[in-house]
Amino acid sequence: MIVDDSMVARSVLSRMVESDGSFELAAVAGTAEDAIDALQAVRVDTILLDLEMPGAGGLRSIPRILDNASGAHIMIVSSMAEEGAEETVAALALGAADALPKPGTGRFNGRFSEVLISRLKALGYADDQRRSVAPVSKIVHAPLRAMSNDPIEVLAIGASTGGIHALNSFFETLPRRIGIPILVTQHLPAPFMPVFARQLGIAAKRETLVAEDGMALLPDRVLIAPGDAHLLVEQGLDGPVAHLDRSASSTGCMPSLDPMFESISTYFGNGAAGVVLTGMGRDGALGAAKLVAAGGSVLAQDEASCAVWGMPRAILEAGLACAIMPPDKLARRVASRVGDSACR
Repeated sequence: MIVDDSMVARSVLSRMVESDGSFELAAVAGTAEDAIDALQAVRVDTILLDLEMPGAGGLRSIPRILDNASGAHIMIVSSMAEEGAEETVAALALGAADALPKPGTGRFNGRFSEVLISRLKALGYADDQRRSVAPVSKIVHAPLRAMSNDPIEVLAIGASTGGIHALNSFFETLPRRIGIPILVTQHLPAPFMPVFARQLGIAAKRETLVAEDGMALLPDRVLIAPGDAHLLVEQGLDGPVAHLDRSASSTGCMPSLDPMFESISTYFGNGAAGVVLTGMGRDGALGAAKLVAAGGSVLAQDEASCAVWGMPRAILEAGLACAIMPPDKLARRVASRVGDSACR
């Protein structure tokens, strides 16, 4: 379904979607209210949603659209995805799975079409439909590793597509004080990071900062990898501090989970714990292997709660996961490993 008040945008997006035989255009709507009405009659897998529209608009309507979407994913396609970080991050926090900046008039072509189609394919089917049609041969049966009873000394969390919503769910359940530093790598462009940090801090109810070189890792402080650097850990004068690295990663992601996981495994050993949330691709799998080899633990989000079960699936398939759960249950598992320091 395409939801946009611009007839030109609806027409161009429709042609792009229908140019690939993998997709069928089920409905178009000019307002969020029309989209909600249409969802009473049609079932869709993905909703392309503009944020700037008459009426309630796209942003404020996301919860109502999701309530009526029967498991469909929302992808924001809006000029605000480039110009308005506040609105875009808010949309992702409300449950939108992905966001793309809408090209200006006359530039609806070329690379944008390729990216749109690849993102749509990554999102796949609506949640309830995806599980029922998944081929049996693709079901992953991998054993879980035993989780150490040793206390966690650091927590590193990585996420991509759909990650902001998953991170909010995780932190809303995590006790407000767990007594250890927390690192976060979320695939987002650099201009979005200050807004993301501010909004995540509200959900996490703790100090949340975009990491800078030399910034101390303090108990219950959340440090977020900036959009243009990997977040590592090194020894400072009085303990561990953040170190930013801008070298290329094996997955091509910037920032990447792999160097973050490898870094905490080197510094903290069996006191390191990693969490891999929703996202496309395999970023994090190599770093998670090194974390496990050092005696640390890796937990991953389950397929049913993921917007895209790519990164967590890679962890499970590699035999690195000690738990596969929704974000809120992952938070409870982490809390159980921090001993007496966790309290509300």
